[in-house]
Amino acid sequence: MIEIVNPNPYNNNYAMKAIDKKINFFIEKPITQTLKQAEEILYKCREFGIKAQVGHVERYNPAFIGSKDYIKNPMFIEIHRLAEFNPRGTDVSVVLDLMIHDLDILLSIVKSKVKAIHASGVSVVSKSPDICNARIEFENGCVANLTTSRISMKAMRKSRFFQQDAYISVDFLEKKAEVIRMKPAPENPSDFDMIIENAEGEKNQIIFEYPNIQPNNAILDELESFADAITENKNVEVSLEDGTEALKVALEIVKMIS
Repeated sequence: MIEIVNPNPYNNNYAMKAIDKKINFFIEKPITQTLKQAEEILYKCREFGIKAQVGHVERYNPAFIGSKDYIKNPMFIEIHRLAEFNPRGTDVSVVLDLMIHDLDILLSIVKSKVKAIHASGVSVVSKSPDICNARIEFENGCVANLTTSRISMKAMRKSRFFQQDAYISVDFLEKKAEVIRMKPAPENPSDFDMIIENAEGEKNQIIFEYPNIQPNNAILDELESFADAITENKNVEVSLEDGTEALKVALEIVKMIS
């Protein structure tokens, strides 16, 4: 097993060398520069039975791990990933640098094909876009709105999932999560129950839940899980298919804003 952690233009070359030597490999995101390269790696790994995992580390964020079981068929998703300016990585679009983290999370949650993408972006201090907003519509009716910036005054990495009778907020930066659910109000509520009544006269009780979040080392966990997948012959957590799908959507967004 080897770990490929290079500037993105070199990912493909090192991945192909690992494949030629029949070595399982962990490759950082984005998987490659082009969709064609990613699909070639995927094809060859399948052909030679090579295990590979893509480094989408937010899958191992404790806030996401603790709350993902609460997220069931969301129909609207709001995502913000804002970062302070750092010259590192400004040679590529903010979509491939930062937004791709959230695209991977989004595609892992919404079990439906992408129907349409609308996006806009602006280059402010770099030659490539520094801020981008994308609206992604899925065939099942779910809509996701993503905003990513690397020129913000304050950092934020927060996702909000809205589904029938529930709202889940996941703070990837602060490692916190909150679930707000609604259920029919009891006939005899206590003084401490939060009860709301809609226009139709239906009364519901608001329930606050806080998922159990266990601190961890996300980078170590993702490498250990890949090692376990190799030694125990299990499926990897973030597959080449996952990395390729996230890259496909990211490149479509880049194309729209270029």
